[in-house]
Amino acid sequence: MDARRTVKISKYLAKHLRHRPERIGLTLDAGGWARVPDLLDAAARHGFPITRDELEHVVAVNDKRRYALDGDRIRAVQGHSIEVDLDLPVVAPPALLYHGTPERSVESIRREGLRRMDRHAVHLSADPETARRVGARRGTPAVLVVEAGRMAADGHEFRVSANGVWLAGAVPPEYLR
Repeated sequence: MDARRTVKISKYLAKHLRHRPERIGLTLDAGGWARVPDLLDAAARHGFPITRDELEHVVAVNDKRRYALDGDRIRAVQGHSIEVDLDLPVVAPPALLYHGTPERSVESIRREGLRRMDRHAVHLSADPETARRVGARRGTPAVLVVEAGRMAADGHEFRVSANGVWLAGAVPPEYLR
């Protein structure tokens, strides 16, 4: 499959597994899982046919490992704007985590902290390089250091998705530098 088709399918999956399943008549269970046959049927009905082989290819080669395929079920592993329970356990984070954002957002983040906005959780990276890439998607990147160990000691909970993205409900400004 060519790279453009792979990206197009990945974006289609992100839209419908993370944000708008109802737009194509797809139903996700409480954990965010959809039946693969239902997804393929819904995509075809809405003018975007995908084969099972294409779906498996996109899941396998996605550089950010955004999707999990479990037999006849598929889901996005994080990044939802709809309510799902990913059933991720609370885990102790490393002392520091990182958040990439466009430079233009830094001033308001320093005042208000990191909020989940329209997402299920605030996304944090384990290393500054990944955070920089994330921040660069929407402009000149800035990388904020999150004092995750101190946050956890103060009672804040962290989870980590299957693809290594750290998730928190919010990051108050006092834990940012």
